[in-house]
Amino acid sequence: MKFILFDIDGTLIDSGGAGSRSLDLAFEEMFSVADAFRTISMAGKTDTQILKEGLKLHGITHSNGIIPQFFGTYIRFLRENVNSGRGHVKAGVRRALDHLQSDGHSLLGLLTGNIEEGARIKLGAFGLDSYFGVGAFGDDSEDRNKLLPIAVEKMHRLNSRKIDFQDCVVVGDTPRDVECAKPYGALAVAVATGPYTTDALSDAGADVVFEDLSDTDRFIAAIERR
Repeated sequence: MKFILFDIDGTLIDSGGAGSRSLDLAFEEMFSVADAFRTISMAGKTDTQILKEGLKLHGITHSNGIIPQFFGTYIRFLRENVNSGRGHVKAGVRRALDHLQSDGHSLLGLLTGNIEEGARIKLGAFGLDSYFGVGAFGDDSEDRNKLLPIAVEKMHRLNSRKIDFQDCVVVGDTPRDVECAKPYGALAVAVATGPYTTDALSDAGADVVFEDLSDTDRFIAAIERR
């Protein structure tokens, strides 16, 4: 049984900037700083990591419950922004998920830097949330490289199924997605549907790289060859 774990932003969907826009709006409401994250690269990072970088950049401490308070504000703005009509599901994603959900030998999960509530809001806006009963999120650990074991443990608790790391596949669009698979011997599948080219993802050590997931048969074959 394969455990296929998907990143969200840049891999499954383009949220039309709803996430970054909501982070900025929340920061401005709470700290009166506009465009607070403009100079911070967000690709592949956890939401907590991004927030801490923003707070440090603007000289704000993250003590006294600031982080949960901030994310409560962020979620409010995300709900308002996610259905702006600017976003879309990435090419081939629905067909790939339908195939994996029904093939009888794959389990689907999420491995994402989004906090869980934010992840569910984003996926729900595009009709994808129901594919994923389990996942590891940015509020499980600030360190993305710790998320794969968390996802495996959650799957075990959910259905008493023990998954070996060798049977895990991490699908993402950044070098950080590749990096979080490598320490455990999981298969790292990269898609150039985000800010990184196929060459950059290959150089990062991805085992397989695709332009996108539109060639479902090739994508499935790459997973099954493992």
